[in-house]
Amino acid sequence: MWNDYPPARLSVGTLQAYAHSEIKRRRKAGEDLEPVVIEGRTIARSFWGQAWCTNLERYVDYANRLPRGRSYARNGAIIDLKIQQGGASALVQGNSTYAVTVSIKGLGAPVWAALRRDCARDIDSLVELLQGRLSTHVMERVSRPQTGLFPSPAEITMTCSCPDIARMCKHKAATLYGVGARLDHRPELLFLLRGVDPAQLVLRAEAPLARAPRPPARGRLLAEEDLGALFGLDLDAAQPPQEAPPPPPTGRGRSTIEARARDAVASRLYALRAAAERGAATAEDRRTMAALEAWLANKRAQAPADPST
Repeated sequence: MWNDYPPARLSVGTLQAYAHSEIKRRRKAGEDLEPVVIEGRTIARSFWGQAWCTNLERYVDYANRLPRGRSYARNGAIIDLKIQQGGASALVQGNSTYAVTVSIKGLGAPVWAALRRDCARDIDSLVELLQGRLSTHVMERVSRPQTGLFPSPAEITMTCSCPDIARMCKHKAATLYGVGARLDHRPELLFLLRGVDPAQLVLRAEAPLARAPRPPARGRLLAEEDLGALFGLDLDAAQPPQEAPPPPPTGRGRSTIEARARDAVASRLYALRAAAERGAATAEDRRTMAALEAWLANKRAQAPADPST
Protein backbone atom coordinates (compact mmCIF):
# COMPACT_ATOMS: atom_id res chain seq x y z
CA MET A 1 0.00 0.00 0.00
CA TRP A 2 1.20 3.51 -0.77
CA ASN A 3 0.65 4.68 2.80
CA ASP A 4 3.06 2.07 4.17
CA TYR A 5 5.89 4.35 3.09
CA PRO A 6 7.03 7.37 5.10
CA PRO A 7 5.94 10.75 3.74
CA ALA A 8 8.32 12.59 1.46
CA ARG A 9 10.79 14.92 3.12
CA LEU A 10 9.44 18.45 3.27
CA SER A 11 11.28 21.25 1.55
CA VAL A 12 12.37 24.16 3.73
CA GLY A 13 9.82 26.44 2.12
CA THR A 14 6.98 24.00 2.67
CA LEU A 15 8.00 23.37 6.27
CA GLN A 16 8.11 27.10 7.00
CA ALA A 17 4.73 27.64 5.33
CA TYR A 18 3.17 24.84 7.38
CA ALA A 19 4.65 26.24 10.59
CA HIS A 20 3.50 29.80 9.86
CA SER A 21 -0.02 28.61 9.05
CA GLU A 22 -0.24 26.46 12.19
CA ILE A 23 0.97 29.29 14.44
CA LYS A 24 -1.59 31.64 12.93
CA ARG A 25 -4.40 29.09 13.32
CA ARG A 26 -3.60 28.26 16.93
CA ARG A 27 -3.15 31.88 18.00
CA LYS A 28 -6.48 32.75 16.42
CA ALA A 29 -7.97 29.98 18.55
CA GLY A 30 -6.49 31.64 21.65
CA GLU A 31 -3.45 29.44 22.27
CA ASP A 32 -0.43 31.04 23.93
CA LEU A 33 2.51 29.99 21.74
CA GLU A 34 6.22 30.70 22.28
CA PRO A 35 7.92 29.82 18.99
CA VAL A 36 11.68 29.43 18.73
CA VAL A 37 12.99 32.06 16.32
CA ILE A 38 16.60 31.70 15.16
CA GLU A 39 18.24 34.43 13.11
CA GLY A 40 20.73 33.15 10.58
CA ARG A 41 22.27 29.68 10.73
CA THR A 42 23.76 29.83 14.22
CA ILE A 43 21.46 28.29 16.80
CA ALA A 44 23.25 29.67 19.85
CA ARG A 45 25.79 32.46 20.32
CA SER A 46 26.12 32.80 24.08
CA PHE A 47 28.23 30.60 26.34
CA TRP A 48 25.21 28.86 27.86
CA GLY A 49 23.42 28.16 24.58
CA GLN A 50 26.58 26.97 22.84
CA ALA A 51 27.57 24.78 25.78
CA TRP A 52 24.12 23.13 25.76
CA CYS A 53 24.39 22.32 22.04
CA THR A 54 27.97 21.11 22.38
CA ASN A 55 26.87 18.80 25.18
CA LEU A 56 24.16 17.28 22.95
CA GLU A 57 26.62 16.67 20.12
CA ARG A 58 29.05 14.97 22.48
CA TYR A 59 26.87 11.86 22.79
CA VAL A 60 26.90 9.18 20.11
CA ASP A 61 23.34 8.15 21.12
CA TYR A 62 22.06 11.31 19.45
CA ALA A 63 24.43 11.64 16.49
CA ASN A 64 22.37 10.20 13.62
CA ARG A 65 19.25 12.32 14.22
CA LEU A 66 20.75 15.61 15.34
CA PRO A 67 21.37 17.08 11.85
CA ARG A 68 17.68 16.84 10.88
CA GLY A 69 16.64 18.26 14.23
CA ARG A 70 19.12 21.12 13.84
CA SER A 71 17.63 21.91 10.42
CA TYR A 72 14.09 21.87 11.81
CA ALA A 73 15.07 24.23 14.62
CA ARG A 74 16.84 26.66 12.26
CA ASN A 75 13.87 26.77 9.88
CA GLY A 76 11.19 27.68 12.37
CA ALA A 77 9.57 24.26 12.91
CA ILE A 78 9.37 24.70 16.70
CA ILE A 79 6.10 26.58 16.91
CA ASP A 80 5.96 26.42 20.71
CA LEU A 81 8.50 25.71 23.44
CA LYS A 82 7.88 26.06 27.15
CA ILE A 83 10.54 25.29 29.76
CA GLN A 84 9.72 24.57 33.37
CA GLN A 85 11.45 22.97 36.32
CA GLY A 86 12.66 19.54 35.30
CA GLY A 87 11.55 19.58 31.70
CA ALA A 88 10.10 21.17 28.60
CA SER A 89 7.16 20.76 26.25
CA ALA A 90 7.11 21.66 22.57
CA LEU A 91 5.04 21.60 19.40
CA VAL A 92 7.15 20.82 16.33
CA GLN A 93 5.81 21.19 12.82
CA GLY A 94 6.42 18.51 10.21
CA ASN A 95 3.90 16.88 7.89
CA SER A 96 1.68 17.26 10.97
CA THR A 97 2.14 19.05 14.28
CA TYR A 98 3.80 16.79 16.84
CA ALA A 99 3.84 17.16 20.63
CA VAL A 100 7.19 16.60 22.33
CA THR A 101 7.86 16.32 26.06
CA VAL A 102 11.30 16.35 27.65
CA SER A 103 12.00 15.38 31.25
CA ILE A 104 15.41 16.10 32.73
CA LYS A 105 16.62 14.66 35.99
CA GLY A 106 17.50 17.20 38.65
CA LEU A 107 21.13 17.79 39.45
CA GLY A 108 22.21 15.50 42.28
CA ALA A 109 23.01 17.17 45.59
CA PRO A 110 26.63 15.87 45.66
CA VAL A 111 27.27 17.15 42.11
CA TRP A 112 25.78 20.56 42.93
CA ALA A 113 27.77 20.81 46.15
CA ALA A 114 30.98 20.00 44.26
CA LEU A 115 30.19 22.62 41.61
CA ARG A 116 29.57 25.25 44.26
CA ARG A 117 32.80 24.37 46.02
CA ASP A 118 34.87 24.41 42.82
CA CYS A 119 33.37 27.50 41.15
CA ALA A 120 32.06 29.94 43.73
CA ARG A 121 35.30 31.81 44.42
CA ASP A 122 35.70 32.55 40.70
CA ILE A 123 32.22 34.07 40.19
CA ASP A 124 31.76 37.66 41.29
CA SER A 125 28.08 38.26 40.60
CA LEU A 126 24.86 36.68 39.44
CA VAL A 127 24.78 38.99 36.42
CA GLU A 128 28.24 37.84 35.30
CA LEU A 129 27.20 34.23 35.79
CA LEU A 130 24.04 34.51 33.68
CA GLN A 131 25.81 36.50 30.98
CA GLY A 132 28.45 33.79 30.73
CA ARG A 133 31.32 36.12 31.64
CA LEU A 134 33.20 33.36 33.41
CA SER A 135 36.80 32.33 33.84
CA THR A 136 38.16 29.46 31.76
CA HIS A 137 38.22 27.33 34.91
CA VAL A 138 34.53 27.90 35.62
CA MET A 139 33.48 27.37 31.99
CA GLU A 140 35.36 24.08 31.88
CA ARG A 141 33.99 22.99 35.23
CA VAL A 142 30.29 23.63 34.56
CA SER A 143 30.57 22.01 31.10
CA ARG A 144 32.29 18.84 32.32
CA PRO A 145 30.47 15.62 31.29
CA GLN A 146 28.71 13.74 34.10
CA THR A 147 29.73 16.18 36.86
CA GLY A 148 28.78 19.53 35.29
CA LEU A 149 25.46 21.31 34.82
CA PHE A 150 24.51 19.75 31.49
CA PRO A 151 22.53 16.49 31.41
CA SER A 152 23.69 13.19 29.94
CA PRO A 153 21.36 11.07 27.75
CA ALA A 154 20.65 8.84 30.75
CA GLU A 155 19.22 11.89 32.56
CA ILE A 156 16.90 12.84 29.67
CA THR A 157 13.57 11.14 28.94
CA MET A 158 11.61 12.19 25.85
CA THR A 159 8.33 11.38 24.13
CA CYS A 160 6.97 12.47 20.75
CA SER A 161 3.56 11.93 19.17
CA CYS A 162 5.07 11.17 15.75
CA PRO A 163 5.09 7.56 14.42
CA ASP A 164 8.89 7.32 14.46
CA ILE A 165 9.84 4.70 17.05
CA ALA A 166 13.49 5.77 17.26
CA ARG A 167 14.72 6.98 20.66
CA MET A 168 15.73 10.26 19.02
CA CYS A 169 13.40 11.43 16.25
CA LYS A 170 13.98 14.72 14.44
CA HIS A 171 11.22 16.42 16.45
CA LYS A 172 12.87 15.53 19.76
CA ALA A 173 16.24 16.64 18.39
CA ALA A 174 14.73 19.95 17.23
CA THR A 175 13.27 20.50 20.70
CA LEU A 176 16.63 19.94 22.37
CA TYR A 177 18.25 22.45 20.01
CA GLY A 178 15.36 24.80 20.75
CA VAL A 179 16.27 24.65 24.43
CA GLY A 180 19.81 25.72 23.47
CA ALA A 181 18.42 28.65 21.48
CA ARG A 182 16.20 29.67 24.40
CA LEU A 183 19.18 29.56 26.80
CA ASP A 184 20.86 32.18 24.60
CA HIS A 185 18.36 34.74 25.90
CA ARG A 186 17.32 33.19 29.21
CA PRO A 187 20.25 31.22 30.66
CA GLU A 188 18.60 31.06 34.06
CA LEU A 189 16.32 28.39 32.54
CA LEU A 190 19.19 25.88 32.63
CA PHE A 191 19.26 26.13 36.42
CA LEU A 192 15.48 25.76 36.46
CA LEU A 193 15.75 22.60 34.36
CA ARG A 194 18.27 21.09 36.77
CA GLY A 195 16.39 22.23 39.89
CA VAL A 196 19.14 24.41 41.38
CA ASP A 197 19.52 28.09 42.33
CA PRO A 198 22.22 29.96 40.35
CA ALA A 199 22.64 32.49 43.17
CA GLN A 200 24.21 29.72 45.26
CA LEU A 201 27.23 29.78 42.94
CA VAL A 202 28.01 33.35 43.98
CA LEU A 203 30.14 32.99 47.10
CA ARG A 204 30.29 36.71 47.81
CA ALA A 205 26.59 36.69 48.67
CA GLU A 206 27.50 34.61 51.73
CA ALA A 207 30.51 36.65 52.91
CA PRO A 208 29.91 38.74 56.08
CA LEU A 209 30.48 42.46 55.92
CA ALA A 210 33.64 43.55 57.72
CA ARG A 211 33.22 47.31 57.77
CA ALA A 212 30.51 49.92 57.88
CA PRO A 213 29.16 50.87 54.44
CA ARG A 214 29.79 54.24 52.90
CA PRO A 215 26.70 56.41 52.59
CA PRO A 216 25.33 56.43 49.02
CA ALA A 217 25.47 59.56 46.91
CA ARG A 218 22.23 61.44 47.47
CA GLY A 219 19.65 61.04 44.75
CA ARG A 220 21.66 58.53 42.70
CA LEU A 221 20.91 55.19 44.32
CA LEU A 222 17.81 53.20 45.16
CA ALA A 223 16.97 52.74 48.81
CA GLU A 224 16.06 49.29 50.13
CA GLU A 225 12.39 50.33 50.41
CA ASP A 226 12.46 51.22 46.70
CA LEU A 227 13.67 47.69 45.94
CA GLY A 228 10.61 46.30 47.67
CA ALA A 229 8.40 48.39 45.40
CA LEU A 230 10.28 47.25 42.30
CA PHE A 231 10.31 43.53 42.99
CA GLY A 232 7.66 42.94 45.61
CA LEU A 233 10.55 41.95 47.87
CA ASP A 234 10.15 42.44 51.61
CA LEU A 235 13.73 42.56 52.87
CA ASP A 236 12.64 42.61 56.49
CA ALA A 237 9.90 39.96 56.22
CA ALA A 238 11.78 37.64 58.55
CA GLN A 239 11.65 40.16 61.43
CA PRO A 240 8.51 40.20 63.64
CA PRO A 241 6.66 43.53 63.85
CA GLN A 242 7.73 45.68 66.80
CA GLU A 243 6.52 48.97 68.23
CA ALA A 244 10.01 50.46 68.22
CA PRO A 245 12.20 50.19 65.10
CA PRO A 246 14.55 47.20 65.43
CA PRO A 247 18.29 47.84 65.43
CA PRO A 248 19.97 47.43 62.03
CA PRO A 249 21.12 43.87 61.38
CA THR A 250 24.80 43.18 61.80
CA GLY A 251 27.23 40.43 60.86
CA ARG A 252 25.78 37.45 59.01
CA GLY A 253 22.17 38.65 59.44
CA ARG A 254 22.96 41.82 57.58
CA SER A 255 24.87 39.84 54.96
CA THR A 256 21.86 37.60 54.31
CA ILE A 257 19.50 40.55 53.82
CA GLU A 258 21.88 42.36 51.50
CA ALA A 259 22.56 39.16 49.58
CA ARG A 260 18.84 38.78 48.91
CA ALA A 261 18.66 42.37 47.69
CA ARG A 262 21.70 41.95 45.42
CA ASP A 263 20.28 38.76 43.90
CA ALA A 264 16.93 40.43 43.22
CA VAL A 265 18.63 43.43 41.64
CA ALA A 266 20.94 41.23 39.54
CA SER A 267 18.04 39.14 38.23
CA ARG A 268 16.00 42.24 37.37
CA LEU A 269 19.01 43.85 35.69
CA TYR A 270 19.58 40.81 33.52
CA ALA A 271 15.96 40.84 32.31
CA LEU A 272 16.13 44.58 31.56
CA ARG A 273 19.40 44.24 29.66
CA ALA A 274 17.98 41.39 27.59
CA ALA A 275 14.96 43.55 26.74
CA ALA A 276 17.27 46.44 25.79
CA GLU A 277 19.28 44.18 23.47
CA ARG A 278 16.05 43.11 21.74
CA GLY A 279 14.99 46.74 21.40
CA ALA A 280 12.01 46.11 23.68
CA ALA A 281 13.04 48.30 26.64
CA THR A 282 10.94 51.38 27.39
CA ALA A 283 12.31 54.70 28.63
CA GLU A 284 11.14 53.76 32.12
CA ASP A 285 12.98 50.42 31.81
CA ARG A 286 16.21 52.27 30.95
CA ARG A 287 15.86 54.63 33.91
CA THR A 288 15.26 51.65 36.21
CA MET A 289 18.27 49.87 34.73
CA ALA A 290 20.53 52.87 35.38
CA ALA A 291 19.32 53.16 38.98
CA LEU A 292 19.82 49.44 39.63
CA GLU A 293 23.30 49.48 38.12
CA ALA A 294 24.27 52.38 40.38
CA TRP A 295 22.83 50.65 43.45
CA LEU A 296 24.61 47.38 42.67
CA ALA A 297 27.92 49.14 41.97
CA ASN A 298 27.70 50.90 45.33
CA LYS A 299 27.01 47.62 47.17
CA ARG A 300 30.01 46.00 45.49
CA ALA A 301 32.21 48.91 46.49
CA GLN A 302 31.10 48.48 50.11
CA ALA A 303 31.89 44.74 50.19
CA PRO A 304 35.20 43.76 51.83
CA ALA A 305 37.97 42.33 49.75
CA ASP A 306 37.90 38.52 49.55
CA PRO A 307 41.12 37.27 51.16
CA SER A 308 41.04 34.14 49.00
CA THR A 309 41.52 36.10 45.76
